[in-house]
Amino acid sequence: MVWSGPGQTGNMDIRNIIAAIRGHRVRITDHADEEATADRLILDDVYFSVEHGDLIEDYPQDHPYPSGLIDGISPVNEHIHSVWAYNSSNGWAVLVTVYRPDPARWIDGRIRRKPE
Repeated sequence: MVWSGPGQTGNMDIRNIIAAIRGHRVRITDHADEEATADRLILDDVYFSVEHGDLIEDYPQDHPYPSGLIDGISPVNEHIHSVWAYNSSNGWAVLVTVYRPDPARWIDGRIRRKPE
């Protein structure tokens, strides 16, 4: 699934991230590991959320690889946000960060609330 919204180019394809996860081609940044620990998230639940999620924001200009924000549902039906980068030259995905979305900042885990 390629997501493309206003001002977005739709460069990220969630199928590439899912294929990398299934192929055990995943790098986890120290930041993502720290955030997962802080929010008591386990990687299997993060992977599950990607396979049952949607790309809600696309960051095609990120370096060194384009990235995107995935909103997915955990096995216990809770939203999990994860930002993934994808290296198309070797098929590896990088988990940049992961967290439980704050309801004060997100509507239904999918739409950013406007700052007041």
